[in-house]
Amino acid sequence: MSEKELVVLVARKDPNEDEERFQSSLEELQSLTETANGDVCTILTQKRDRVHPATYVGEGKLTEIKEAADEAGADLVIFNDELSPGQLRNISNKIERRVIDRSQLILDIFASRARTKEGKLQVELAQLQYLLPRLAGQGTELSRLGGGIGTRGPGETKLESDRRHIRRRIDDIKNRLDTVVKQREQYRKRRKENRAFQIAIVGYTNAGKSTFFNRVTESDSFEENLLFATLDPLTRQVSLPSGFQALLSDTVGFIQDLPTTLIAAFRSTLEEVTEADFIVHMVDASHPDHLQQEKTVLKLLDDLNATHLPIVTVYNKKDLLENDFIPSAHPSLTVSVHDPIDRTRIMHKIEAVLQDEWDEYDIFLAASEGKRIQQFKQYTMVTSMTFFEEKEGYALHGYIHPEHPMKHQIL
Repeated sequence: MSEKELVVLVARKDPNEDEERFQSSLEELQSLTETANGDVCTILTQKRDRVHPATYVGEGKLTEIKEAADEAGADLVIFNDELSPGQLRNISNKIERRVIDRSQLILDIFASRARTKEGKLQVELAQLQYLLPRLAGQGTELSRLGGGIGTRGPGETKLESDRRHIRRRIDDIKNRLDTVVKQREQYRKRRKENRAFQIAIVGYTNAGKSTFFNRVTESDSFEENLLFATLDPLTRQVSLPSGFQALLSDTVGFIQDLPTTLIAAFRSTLEEVTEADFIVHMVDASHPDHLQQEKTVLKLLDDLNATHLPIVTVYNKKDLLENDFIPSAHPSLTVSVHDPIDRTRIMHKIEAVLQDEWDEYDIFLAASEGKRIQQFKQYTMVTSMTFFEEKEGYALHGYIHPEHPMKHQIL
């Protein structure tokens, strides 16, 4: 791991803002900085009714920031809000060191985490769209960036290019992304034609989605106690307790105040969710601000028009809970995804919710109809299967999706 960069964090508190929400946002900024390999040495806050149009915080606070950074030997100052191009320039000139904002920090983490071609293209697009309005008058600052947090990823080599070059590059990426999105749509269409049942795991960043995904699919998606550990949706096949086959997708973690350029850029990554048939909403029950995090995720699901889908809320990290926990969503479970028994409980819960949504059926199939029996086991939820010797066949009892093509086989 390269040497950590010393960082000063700056946040403005609106007098009307809830103290707990402010603290939670500040802690999140600290986690983001650590995820980006930064070492927070000082945190400075200022209560202000409104943002200073030229310098975001007041003159006195800027002097204080400069002194704190000088004293700690910090090369970088990170602001908790998105700064305008002018503010960024003025602050940087005033405190004579590199300044980035929350959006740039998040973009930087995304740049170091993206694995697939699409993920990398989306990050680059978001970085360039963010940089374009900030290029004017940034020549001197950009030439002395020299690497570090906020300069990583594809944007780095292109920072000093002119706007025309960046605009051309943006158009080029958009075209390439269109192609990737079309390929993804083809892939989704094939899955739909095969009637693959899709379950998407969603949740706030660092809630335990990848841990659950990896354990139940025995795969090796990137899993660490870091924000945004997963950036590219991964999809694997899983078997529910009844033997019903489903596809499980792990998705990028949601976060409050996500930069607008990123929401747009990651739309197609999140579209896995809109294509799903079922949602598992993973919540870190031990997080002091978990209710706010739940709301953030539900708001984004609403934006994606995915609120009509059946959903199970899984309150994770029960081993870290100090008090009795009362879930706010139903249906739900409180679990630790590290516990194999709890993981099985989640799979059973998914089936229980589906049984409420689906149509119940009984059908008799001759033992010679091996292929049809197999199809029922794969595409429907078979809850019991009894062999009758005298009839030489099986009585199946189970549940089927109301719109499944096999429905017409059941009279």
